[in-house]
Amino acid sequence: MGTGTQPIDFTGTAPLARPLDVRWIHGSPSAKHNTDPDIQVHAYDEHTFILRQNMAVHYEAPFLFLLCGNQRAVLIDTGATGSPGFFPLRRVVDGLLADWLARHPREGYELLVLHTHGHGDHIAGDGQFAGRPGTTVVGADLATAWPYFGFDTDPDAVATVDLGGRVLECLATPGHHEAAVTYYDPATGFLLTGDSVYPGRLYIQDLAAFTRSIERLIEFADRRPVTHVLGCHIEMTTEPGVDYPVRTTYQPDEPPLQLTPAHLRRIRDALTELDDDLTRHACSDFVLCPHT
Repeated sequence: MGTGTQPIDFTGTAPLARPLDVRWIHGSPSAKHNTDPDIQVHAYDEHTFILRQNMAVHYEAPFLFLLCGNQRAVLIDTGATGSPGFFPLRRVVDGLLADWLARHPREGYELLVLHTHGHGDHIAGDGQFAGRPGTTVVGADLATAWPYFGFDTDPDAVATVDLGGRVLECLATPGHHEAAVTYYDPATGFLLTGDSVYPGRLYIQDLAAFTRSIERLIEFADRRPVTHVLGCHIEMTTEPGVDYPVRTTYQPDEPPLQLTPAHLRRIRDALTELDDDLTRHACSDFVLCPHT
């Protein structure tokens, strides 16, 4: 930080559960005539931004998270589209950081790019940050992400990422993807669960690993003030147990993005109800989709 710059206190008070009654962009009947921004930005607070990709750009419409600390910011996931012409992620992130730095001047402010997991709709925009000054992009594959967090030697560790007074806690949560990571931000109380937990189809690559990860998240959340459990998609409708078809590009009746720690227990209970043939199992707020 520059001389005279006052550090922001991210730890002085318990996280406040701010409302998240956001009307997220959700596609349109005609993608050709869609007028939504390529990326919707919601400022949760002055230092925390939630981004959603336009469904007209990519049907996955993933959510991304930008968190600012005193010394650097972290962007968690980079979306489903690589082309900056169709998905100008770097331009949007640069603009948000420029505005933040205008309010909170710092010298040498850096950007760290991390991921919830390595599926294509969460890493496609990585290339937009290649060559960006002061930027570190950590790959989402097992061979890269696990050593970065230290999970290669201790998969049960709670790793930390210090943004400068804003310290994220990171857990290995495989099951949906072998290198899945969940992030907890004590400043907001966000538990960022990627594709492991969200209002939609929970695709399970490894059932045993997924079950262990849910148990671990329950234990972790029991010991921390979690305000919102935030995954990276919305795929459910407002009708309990009914999801939108895969590749839908218009979802006018979406439920909220945010879930609660109680949903972790609901997922655990639903896992015990899976039939032996491991078929799709619909619950009110999510659908279990085992692959094994």
